[in-house]
Amino acid sequence: MHIPDGFLDMNIAVVYYVLTAIVIGICIYKIKKDGIDEKRVPIAGLVAAGIFAAQMLNWPIPGGTSAHFVGGAVAAIILGPFLGCIAMTSVITIQALVFGDGGITALGTNLFSMAIVDVFVAYYIYRALSKKNTKIAAFVAGWIGITLGAINTGIATGLSSTFQYSIGTTVPIMGIWHGALGIIEGLITVSIVAYIEKNRGDILYNSNKGKTMAKGEKR
Repeated sequence: MHIPDGFLDMNIAVVYYVLTAIVIGICIYKIKKDGIDEKRVPIAGLVAAGIFAAQMLNWPIPGGTSAHFVGGAVAAIILGPFLGCIAMTSVITIQALVFGDGGITALGTNLFSMAIVDVFVAYYIYRALSKKNTKIAAFVAGWIGITLGAINTGIATGLSSTFQYSIGTTVPIMGIWHGALGIIEGLITVSIVAYIEKNRGDILYNSNKGKTMAKGEKR
């Protein structure tokens, strides 16, 4: 799902950079406004490190970019949407700047797909479904989050005048491949959330123990 340089024309790249900057700015504002428990900072670092390592394992897919574990749902469920978005942003940015995994011109688009769409979609799906069953909620959050993030990648590349495939090709291929991969992502998300819930449920965002809520946050 990491788009390299050359796939996006400047119009698409700039639009996504602007949209991404706005959302990240809102996330930073919300974190500063609500406050954050200092104990959450190392947890965010550990989550980001784990996702970083998992994302390095990827493979190319036809008519798109690449398929790999994203981890947006894991970040959202543990850290919440705002801190989860920032954690994912740090992961994807380091991958692009240091390891060349994803282009600099495409960084705004990659962030929008994986740090924004995936994280926020996963968070709100989990929040809506977890009242009945946290395992089902985690699975659906992981599955749908990565699928919609991939579809956004397909939209961006398909609309680009510099990419060889049209949106009629990129969206179905990215959606189908990542829809299938999303099943695996959902299962991994369930495993991680279930383990944490059993052993350290207090670190989950908005957990029943109420230890991870940002100051002033209401469920």
